[in-house]
Amino acid sequence: MRVAESLSEYWKLTKPRIWGLLVFTGVVAMLVSYREVHETPSLFSLLVGGVAITFGSASANVLTNYHDRDIDGMMERTKSRPLPSGKIKPSNALAFGASMATLSILLSLSFNLLAAAFMSVGLLDNIVVYSLLLKRRSWLNIILGGVSGGMPVLVGYSAVANTVTPIALYMSALVIVWIPTHIWSLAITYKEDYRAAKVPMLPVVFGERTAAVCIAGTSALLAAFSVAIFLFTSVSLFYTVSATVLGGTILAYSIKLAIDKKQDTAWTLFKLTSPYLTLIFLVVVLDLWFF
Repeated sequence: MRVAESLSEYWKLTKPRIWGLLVFTGVVAMLVSYREVHETPSLFSLLVGGVAITFGSASANVLTNYHDRDIDGMMERTKSRPLPSGKIKPSNALAFGASMATLSILLSLSFNLLAAAFMSVGLLDNIVVYSLLLKRRSWLNIILGGVSGGMPVLVGYSAVANTVTPIALYMSALVIVWIPTHIWSLAITYKEDYRAAKVPMLPVVFGERTAAVCIAGTSALLAAFSVAIFLFTSVSLFYTVSATVLGGTILAYSIKLAIDKKQDTAWTLFKLTSPYLTLIFLVVVLDLWFF
């Protein structure tokens, strides 16, 4: 394999669309933390923090892909990934992922012990709790394994402040609350894939009807939770209106899914959830800095 092709496969192995979103939440948390401590943001610290979270999130994706390469090979959606397709050797992927995980902890440690601790918790939750222990055994895999999704926020915030505050915990929880709607809508779309691989995702275990109702419930919780930021910090009308519109959009599509139970609706909802999280975090940082 040519060098360019090999680099492309390793890039795909890291799942850049996933870690890109998580890195964004972590960098936003750093900017919010700078605002809270009344300091001017350091571009160098933002860069180092962003790289640390990139390595951490990417390594988790690589190592879970390493563990899940057998079931990925059974699913139409994932069988062409670098590991199940044989484009990258499992041993190389393991070394690559472990190296990035180590670097992510060391870079976090260059800030403080708290940031390194949150990075370690995120890695352990995603790799051990989600992938090794729960993914093949329980539909709760996303609920308990979703804690890792909120860790980049805490890594970023604590890297600057060396502590956590209610707003940091709130932003982290917002990501965790967002995850079920995001993942379960994808699971409805690819229910037969998960069934073939014997992965007990919610729609496989309880059916599409129950899953759609659960998604409507988690979306309602997400919409309400996003507006409830006023309990933790003062926000302007700009944030309140933006959060209401964004949360209302997700909730509307979730209700539509609960009614029609169509895979096309589930796929549309899944595609909307990533821009939602990006925008709501953008609105948070804009509101705290400029309103």
